[in-house]
Amino acid sequence: MKTILTAERLLTPVEIIESPVVVIEDERITAVGGRSAMELPAGRHLDFPGCVLAPGLIDIHIHGGAGHDVMEADAPGLAAMENGLLRSGVTAYVPTTVTAPMERLLSSLDRLGKYISQKNSSNGVRSLGIHLEGPFISHAKRGVHPTADLLPPSPTLLERFWQASHGAIRIITIAPELPGAIETISHARKLGIIVSLGHSNANAAETQAAVAAGAAHVTHTFNAMRPLDHREPGILGVALSDARLTADIIADGIHVAPEVLELFIKAKGVEGAILITDAISATGMPDGNYRLGEMEVAVRDGRCEREGTLAGSVLTLDRAVRNIAAYAGIPLQEAVRLATLNPARRLAMEGERGLIASGRAADLVALTSNREVAFAMAAGQASRI
Repeated sequence: MKTILTAERLLTPVEIIESPVVVIEDERITAVGGRSAMELPAGRHLDFPGCVLAPGLIDIHIHGGAGHDVMEADAPGLAAMENGLLRSGVTAYVPTTVTAPMERLLSSLDRLGKYISQKNSSNGVRSLGIHLEGPFISHAKRGVHPTADLLPPSPTLLERFWQASHGAIRIITIAPELPGAIETISHARKLGIIVSLGHSNANAAETQAAVAAGAAHVTHTFNAMRPLDHREPGILGVALSDARLTADIIADGIHVAPEVLELFIKAKGVEGAILITDAISATGMPDGNYRLGEMEVAVRDGRCEREGTLAGSVLTLDRAVRNIAAYAGIPLQEAVRLATLNPARRLAMEGERGLIASGRAADLVALTSNREVAFAMAAGQASRI
């Protein structure tokens, strides 16, 4: 049976369509247009007066939610997390690990890889692969990642992680200044893994060498990296100025000040910036103590800390969209793009998701006039929020 969505406006997000009609069959969008040019076909009609339709949001850096950490969650735990994601408009995500003892990390990669291959989400939300954040990161910029479990990067070790994940690793974060990093970056590219630079004290030359080797992205820009200096711009100077790199950022107003968020958008432009949450298991939960991998994190008033250091966030991606629009002064259309089309392109999935167009996955959200999520659809499964 066909499902027909109508609303006040649609953000594809590269185009704005007034009084849109979106036709869905099974898990796919089959037609998109304006009411003036399209007749409503027979089928289930869902109308959202006063709302804006947009693609489902995509989070490429998320550690957990709804009380569950991706490194410990079983299938029911991941399903509970995915229910929470859908309530915030997220229809696809990349579960992200943290540095942990070797056997724990390998076990988590195995479990996540099997879950991803089975595509057994109960609500249509899809995991698009694994983001391996650590152990190939700098001791100087490790954040809360445990020192004892950090490891020097090597193609051999990356291959071990790849095999443990059943080929599901999609992104790795690596500090390019570490011995063995360039060789590991080259091997990652041969495996089809996206290399993201982060948790790094690299100087500009070391960063540029990593880009030449195939690094293409930057992890939570400004956080856990060498500060910008006018004589030695370091990793941050390259991240902001090199158009070959996309870069993501945590727009919660805690990790990065609003003024710097505005500067970030001006530097990377709406084509090079991506919103992430870096959310942990506490997301959607009351204040208290929660898990991030092997670590216990205290959550109070929106801040996640371990021994005084920020440890992820409780940000949701819909809130990040609202925040970046307000802080950077950009239109909603551009803010939506940072959480839809841009991450889809970074993952080389633009032909599948991140865009409302015929043939794409039926992943959509309806946003109210306050930009709150009123409705979400993942893989054609409708969910009133």
